[in-house]
This record gives sequence, structure tokens and C-alpha cells, in this order.
Amino acid sequence: MGVVAWLKSLFVLQLLIGFVFVVSGLIINFIQLCTCVLWPINKQLYRKINTRLSYSLWSRYWTRSHYCCNAKFMRQELVMLLEWWSGTECTLYTDQATVDKFGKEHVIIILNHNYEIDFLCGWTMCERYGVLGSSKVLAKQELLKVPLIGWTWYFLEIVFCKRKWEEDRETVFSGLNRLRDYPEYMWFLLYCEGTRFTENKHQISMQVAESKGLPKLKYHLLPRTKGFTTTMQCLKGTVKAVYDVTLNFKDKQNPTLLGIVNGKKYKADMSIRRFPVEEIPDDEKQCADWLHKLYQEKDALQEHYEKEGCFPGPTIKPKRRVWTLLNFLFWATLLLSPLINFAWDVFVSGSPLLIIGFMIFLVVASVAVRRLIGVTEVKKTGSSYGNIEAKKDN
Repeated sequence: MGVVAWLKSLFVLQLLIGFVFVVSGLIINFIQLCTCVLWPINKQLYRKINTRLSYSLWSRYWTRSHYCCNAKFMRQELVMLLEWWSGTECTLYTDQATVDKFGKEHVIIILNHNYEIDFLCGWTMCERYGVLGSSKVLAKQELLKVPLIGWTWYFLEIVFCKRKWEEDRETVFSGLNRLRDYPEYMWFLLYCEGTRFTENKHQISMQVAESKGLPKLKYHLLPRTKGFTTTMQCLKGTVKAVYDVTLNFKDKQNPTLLGIVNGKKYKADMSIRRFPVEEIPDDEKQCADWLHKLYQEKDALQEHYEKEGCFPGPTIKPKRRVWTLLNFLFWATLLLSPLINFAWDVFVSGSPLLIIGFMIFLVVASVAVRRLIGVTEVKKTGSSYGNIEAKKDN
């Protein structure tokens, strides 16, 4: 292990990064709360301010979201970890004409949900093409209660769902319709599979496919069409295209967020296909059939990757931007200097009470950081997938 790799694996450094995220996130949430007074006066100004606030946090932090992530200051911390801390590389398999449209139109993103960091790879692409702060998602209702993450999403008008259509119908329609006049180009992420892929869920999903007379998939779960057709219906006239994104990793890597935090480098490959909305049927059933066909094509792409170690087509490697690193350095300089000075004063004081109190603070902080990371772990992504009730919602 090299010196740099050893330093990245030190828990104390990871704890300091977590401290920067949590404290800066609370500061940003407070500022976002203050901006609420702008909503009745100038809604678009409120949106532009919150888009930039959330960018600062996302570009240097981590989290997980489901349905079927997103705030501009918060997301930058996350992306910083992937791009600069771990040095993970992302290669796009697409044509230049498609890339030329990135960040210049409202779109729906359909991404496979197989990995702990699939959302993070998506955010990296959002950051590199200038739409990180304005990216959107259909998120689980439970995430609204998560400090920093859920609070930031609330201010960003993220649509929260219980994944029970009868209860979600009104919330989803009103939330999506609000986004029709969003002032900045947004990428709306959909995990149409509804939950992260596991072998058990795949077996249940294929039983459902067989009962419905649908072709079986090898690398994906059966897509839940309701979220996609509803989003297409509500954002018709706003979104210009659907981007189908299929993600995989070189050498059969199974990346984890903990690996990213420890500085481990991964190599991600993303196949991206653009479909103009004019090519997608308006009729709900035909639109659902189109999505099922799309997932059969995604399965074929994954089969190709399994055999050849790459996706078909030309490759493009977008360069990382320095803004995520500068953003983190700004917050680290602002917050760590007083923390280090305080820690020094505590230990120099020789007071057992102060030292014990500070150690308790470190323990609580370490547990909090670990729990935030744990939100992304596959083994902890509990899901009702396969339950009778869940099947009805498919």
C-alpha cells in the first residue's frame, strides 16, 4: 500500500471529511430555510438559489435513493469523493451528437440499479455537464426524515413517494406538475426497477414476468411502468428526450461507498442512448410496452458487456471539473481550522471532563458518519419487493 493510499484509509481523515459534510450541510439547510420567504414573492429566484446551495453539498457527499438524488452544494461533496478522493474513472459509450445535447435540455434518465454507487456515477455525469444542482428524482418517503439529505431534497421540490400508487397518485401528479416550469435544465432520474437488484429479488421479479407473459430479463428486474408513464405524462412538453443509461464496471468490480471513502479506484462504463420524446408513445399501455422493450435492450447490452468486457459503440471520457475539489477545500478550510484549534485547546487544558466530552463527541460523530454510509449498503436496502401488495403496484 502506497503512502497516499494509506493516508486515505485513515479513519481520522474520513471522520474529518464527514464532519465537514455534516456541519456544512446544516449551515446550508439553515440558509435554505431562510430562502422560503422568497417562494411567494419570486419562485424562480428561490429555485435558482437552492439549486446552487444543494450543489455545494452533493458534490462532496454520499446517499441513496429509490423509486421506480438532489440538491447543488450538497452533491458536490459526493462527487468530490468519487472523482478526486478515489480517482474513479467514468467512460461513456455514446456518440458525440448525443453528448453535445448534455446539459442543454430537460430529460428523463433511466438507470439500472445494480450497485451501491450507481447514483454517484450518475451524479458525476450531471456535474460534468452542469446539471448536478437541478437533477431530480422520485424518492422514497422515508428519506424525507433523514437529516441533511431529506431536508435538502425538500427544499429542492423532490417528489417523495410511499411506493403505493393509490396513496402516491395525488402527491406524484402535483409534484411533477410543479416542475413543468423549472427554470434550469434538469435531469430527472428514474430507477424503473423500483429497488436495487439482488438475486432473490430477480427470482421473484421473473416469476411476476412469467405470470404476465412478459419476456424474462437476465440482468435486470422487471420495470415498474407506472412511475415512468406518469412522469412522461406530467412532464410532456417540458422534457425533450429520454436517456437510457446502462452502467457496469470493469473486471467485474462490485464497488461500494465504503470503498470510495477508503480511496479505492473503480472504472465505470456507461452506455447512453438518447430517445426523443416524439418516438415514445403517448398512450399509457403503449408507453409501458415501450419501457419493457427498452429493458430487453438493456439486458442485451449487459450480455454484450459480460462477454466482451465493454459496451458497443464509440467511447468518450469527459474530463472532471475542478469545482468540486475547490468547493470541498473551501468548506474544509472554513470548518476544520476552528475544530483543530478547539481540539488542541481541550487537550492542552488537561481537564478530564473536557477531554472525555470531546472523545464522546468523536464517537458520536463516527457513528453518525458510518450510519450515513450504511444507508447505501445493499445488505441494508430493505425492500418490500415481492410482497403481494408490492406486486399489485407493478
